[in-house]
Amino acid sequence: MKGRWGILGGFVAGACSFALISFVWLPAQPVTTAVSSPPEAAEDVAAVPVFAPEPVAAVEEAPTATVGPYCSLAGAKEECGGPGADCGCTTITVGKAASADGSVITSHTCDGWYDAGLKVVPAADHKPGTMVSIEKNMLHADQVKPEKVGEIPQVRHTYQYFHIGYPIGNEHQVLIGEDTIGGDPRLRTTELHKGIMWIEHLEMLCLQRTKNARDCVKTMGALAEKYGYIDAGEGLTVTDPNEAWIFEIYPVGPMWTPDSGKPGAVWCAARLPDDSVFVRPNMSRLDEINIADSNNYMCSSNYLDLAAQQKMYDPAAGQPFSWRNTYGAAWRANKASSFPRLWRAFSVLAPKAAPTQGWVMEHAPDFPTFVKPDKKVTFQDVIALFRDTLAGTPYDNTANPAWFIRTNEGFVKSPLATPQLYGDVVDLMKLPWYRPISGFYNSYHFVSQARGWLPNAVGGVFWFGLDNSENSVLVPVYVGNTSTPPSWARANRNKVDRSSAWWAFGLVDDLVNYRWGQLKPMVNAVRDPLQQELFDKQASIEQQAAELYKKDPRAARDFLTKYTNAAMGRAEKAYWELVDKLMYELNNNRRARPNRPNFMPPAAAP
Repeated sequence: MKGRWGILGGFVAGACSFALISFVWLPAQPVTTAVSSPPEAAEDVAAVPVFAPEPVAAVEEAPTATVGPYCSLAGAKEECGGPGADCGCTTITVGKAASADGSVITSHTCDGWYDAGLKVVPAADHKPGTMVSIEKNMLHADQVKPEKVGEIPQVRHTYQYFHIGYPIGNEHQVLIGEDTIGGDPRLRTTELHKGIMWIEHLEMLCLQRTKNARDCVKTMGALAEKYGYIDAGEGLTVTDPNEAWIFEIYPVGPMWTPDSGKPGAVWCAARLPDDSVFVRPNMSRLDEINIADSNNYMCSSNYLDLAAQQKMYDPAAGQPFSWRNTYGAAWRANKASSFPRLWRAFSVLAPKAAPTQGWVMEHAPDFPTFVKPDKKVTFQDVIALFRDTLAGTPYDNTANPAWFIRTNEGFVKSPLATPQLYGDVVDLMKLPWYRPISGFYNSYHFVSQARGWLPNAVGGVFWFGLDNSENSVLVPVYVGNTSTPPSWARANRNKVDRSSAWWAFGLVDDLVNYRWGQLKPMVNAVRDPLQQELFDKQASIEQQAAELYKKDPRAARDFLTKYTNAAMGRAEKAYWELVDKLMYELNNNRRARPNRPNFMPPAAAP
């Protein structure tokens, strides 16, 4: 038979949030034009490329495929920055003086299988003596029933917040992005550890209890120290209309108990300079700490003592203390996953700030914590980065010679070539693999704006999408909204569910990657007009809401809720229709017969 293997992704939860790949045989059908020389990686990587099918090379001899780095389940502990690290989430944060409109921006690609049902938890008053149940598996509540592991006293009043695998934001424009950062294995917890706090609990509790980013950081740190932090190394980006804080936290070892009298976590946070941006792709990014500067740094009291006790840092050596090289083990981060994402974001946002030799991907762990962008950054710029596939760079997964098909005219790139590679397909085709910021194993993603010149209910907005950020539409969700549609509040991924919006976006992404070179334009033709319409309407909708808020805050919140829910409904409907169109295009009875004359016969099997 003549043809190539198509790709079908399926999720596998684990330390690296990996996806396994299944295959379907599809007849080879090149959709690009054979040309005389092979494609070369673009030298200018500063701009985020817009997808457009382009002619690709035809050459007389088949190029030789090479083996490169990739993140594999078997090598999870080594490849992903240590036990508990995640080859998944990315966060990008922008200070208010670095953004085009003065907003503070943060973001999150939640990569892996996590609860993607977006729900509003309303504000509430609580009687004295009320307790909060702390439940394990909260971020996997769509798969596993949460299990109570402890409880803590409730406060008298809790604020409205948006609940999902990793809670996103509250009614006061406190908005949080997350990514797992692994860390030194000496800090791992065991069954002897008596802590009860996972990172999602800290997010939930801070959003319910605080009105600004600084207090959120303090609250999370205090709760983790008192009740014990039992999760892996984690990083959060905590923003409000005035500032952004970069928070990183680790457990303190395998045998902590509340009776020890010692802090149950080690953590530190640094304030993002207003004129700078910050990027974290599953690797610790905080470096030297100036704890005397309380305006810009906050840390647990044990951050130096614990490092010395664990022989991770020697104060007598006279070397400056680096947080990321001590606790974060930054150089152990995944070279094929974390390095390319950090390099790509720096290359796009701040190419002029690079050293003389430019931003070198292999040096990613030494990139500065914060960098000033070359130009003011819009939230649309961050969305464009979230859709990035490394196209036109030396790390473009679709440019590998293994994707080329031999024809009578030479070699042309197969329409099966896709930037979204993982697992078995990498092993089968012996492909080098570099992780783009976008990923087909995504649960949900958002890019947020916090803006002090508008009422909180209007000024706080997160642009929210489901599944792969490369192919989704992001819908504006305002922090004053009072509900989400049932289809967006439920994400049952244990079976195909036409009443769940997640499946519409997930299936589109699955199907386009069967024949990415052929079908990607079809996806863009639906995605881009919808997205642009939402961008174009933003100013008018918010002006109406702000005027209405002056007269009737509740009416303004209802207005924004109806707008968001209608936009979600339109996007969901469009993507279900797109699912049917893509399935029609992929029907194998529509494929040309595999023995058409312009293809050379396959080589004999050994």
